[in-house]
Amino acid sequence: MTTRWVAVDFGSTFTKAVAVDGGSGELIARAEYRTTLGTDVMDGWSACRQQLLAVDRGLERAEVLACSSAGGGLRIGVVGNEELVTAEAGRRVALSSGGRVVAVVSGGLTATSLKQLRSDRPDVVLLLGGTDGGNSAVLTNAAEVLARYRWRRPVVVAGNIEARGQVAATLAAGDVPHVAAGNVVPEIGVFAPDGARAAIREMFLAHVIGGKHLSRDPGFAAMIRAATPDVVLRGVEVLAGIHGDVAVVDIGGATTDVHSVIELDPEDANLGREVVATHPVTRTVEGDLGMRWSAVPVVQAGIEAGLLTDDPALLTAAQRRHDDPAYLPGGSGEAAYDETLARVAATVALRRHAGRQRVVFGPGGRVIERSGKDLREVDLLVGSGGVLRHNPPEVAERILGAVAHGAREEGWLVPAEARTCVDQDYVLAGVGLLAEVDPLAAEGLARRVGSGIHGTAGQGH
Repeated sequence: MTTRWVAVDFGSTFTKAVAVDGGSGELIARAEYRTTLGTDVMDGWSACRQQLLAVDRGLERAEVLACSSAGGGLRIGVVGNEELVTAEAGRRVALSSGGRVVAVVSGGLTATSLKQLRSDRPDVVLLLGGTDGGNSAVLTNAAEVLARYRWRRPVVVAGNIEARGQVAATLAAGDVPHVAAGNVVPEIGVFAPDGARAAIREMFLAHVIGGKHLSRDPGFAAMIRAATPDVVLRGVEVLAGIHGDVAVVDIGGATTDVHSVIELDPEDANLGREVVATHPVTRTVEGDLGMRWSAVPVVQAGIEAGLLTDDPALLTAAQRRHDDPAYLPGGSGEAAYDETLARVAATVALRRHAGRQRVVFGPGGRVIERSGKDLREVDLLVGSGGVLRHNPPEVAERILGAVAHGAREEGWLVPAEARTCVDQDYVLAGVGLLAEVDPLAAEGLARRVGSGIHGTAGQGH
């Protein structure tokens, strides 16, 4: 009998589950229940499970895979050498691993900076420093400080490869839990996050998820395969294998996340001014852009970007959503405010993710400079989030279609003529979970996302 899978996402607000046929990836059923952080997160999963079984009792025997961002998600601290490289490389690794950076220490770890690091409470520390064969002093000294002051949270070592053995020995002697990975910046202008990303996932499973105290049931930790954003990014990679270059914008209550997977043009490297090279697989999180908790900053960002005029009524509506995150719009006027907030959040988040191109004049004359990632040739732009899933299709078309408005004139490198659709069944997390265990099912499930293509970026405004 073909294996059946249930993919579960323990989110900060809702726990979501999809049941899928193995091999084909056919969606059997889906379920959703508010995440039960107040009691035990497995209570929410039990409620979802009952919904699934009401559709098909045979799902009792399904294999269960899960990811989690409940309990605040994965918090990452970065310790490294040069501030600009450390902060940027660490931020990119953290985001692509499904975490967020809560602390950056550069220029060497001391007793004082370690005290600050402790107060920031990272779940994992990413230890960087030096290109391969370069200066390793900052890396080795940081390891000595962590060992001397009895650091007990997991550490991922991803700096100068030639110092890895010494660093690992120092951490082991101090009983610091650690794992070694490849250097994320092996040479200037090169960014290699994959090894560190895998190591962070390993530490998340081995040391972090149980420490969140989300459940007394040991079955919870056994279900979890990775942090939710890490899994979703893997799902976007599968989607890109079907459709070509893909970007996903997920508009949430507190943040707006953007994932992109594209084939980089080698010629573009000559236009960039990046200390850390662009990577084809990228995730960014905008903590000031959201539909509820971050609604007021959305209005402010929209005004600053020239997407909105100063409208007291809109600001009042945004404040109402901030004060009551469970607020549901009643009537067309309030629904229109939600649409405006979503349009601005999606547009600004994609602009920040993609970057910008501009013409500058130097000693050699007119030169094109580019910062960030060029998404203009993206084939498919996918929207996710309740404001897109729970509204009529034309609302999503307008929100996603607006992201290209005015972009060419202002040099924003956002999708210009991408087809648009919505992850209506919230399957991308499931795709990512299945990718490693049943690639055919993952691909089959991913095709559901593309089946709802209904517009083109640039036509919604």
